[in-house]
Amino acid sequence: MDRSREVLKEEGRLIRLPSHRAVVFVGDTHGDRNATVRVLERFPPEEHVLVFLGDYVDRGPDSPGNLALLLEAKLAHPGSVHLLMGNHEGWAVQRFAPADFWERLSPSEARGLGEVLAALPFAAHHPAGALALHGALPDVAALADLGRVGLGSAEWRAMAWGDWVDGPGYALGVAHSGRPAFGRDHFLRVADRLGIRVLVRSHQPGAPLFLYDDRCLTLFTSRAYGDSIRRVAVLQPGTPVRSARDLDLVEV
Repeated sequence: MDRSREVLKEEGRLIRLPSHRAVVFVGDTHGDRNATVRVLERFPPEEHVLVFLGDYVDRGPDSPGNLALLLEAKLAHPGSVHLLMGNHEGWAVQRFAPADFWERLSPSEARGLGEVLAALPFAAHHPAGALALHGALPDVAALADLGRVGLGSAEWRAMAWGDWVDGPGYALGVAHSGRPAFGRDHFLRVADRLGIRVLVRSHQPGAPLFLYDDRCLTLFTSRAYGDSIRRVAVLQPGTPVRSARDLDLVEV
């Protein structure tokens, strides 16, 4: 745990992805250790950069095993495996339900692990114009501001908890689930301001695969929600990114 905390703190909140290597974006794995195994076998970190979009625990059958595997991969390949923070890694900041993994831990175990996962980065940016995070875009002035967002702030809640609504509007308040909701106008305004052509995210199982003129892609890589397709998205070197359809969708 100590080594994981050190490695995570060293890389900061905003990851800068390389343009010369294939990048694989992995949606929620939610205790689906088998999904993580399949991703690591099909896209070995020696040959790819892997960006996991958060939500590694709860819901699925093997949260401890999934989280342990991901942290082991991160320590073995710190420059090629990036673990972004989802809302289910924010237990130290905001409690939620269902939280079967966290609630099985003792208070001291939950506190210690919560402190480690609180060091996870929030977002990863690719120079082709793709941004990866867990939920929604925060209303910040510049891309670099994503690396300065405070844990527990409104901007953090947008990134870790935010939902997209398939309709017009800006900040649409809080949905019935308690998650902040944002519309098409918010997406276009913030994405254009930050120079983001495509957002790759997860978090919201009811969202369409593509939103907002195909500029927003929602991925899931877990069977925790039933028989949903486990997908990843691959951005090949040199690919001109104009929409999320320029990424290769692969079932695992």
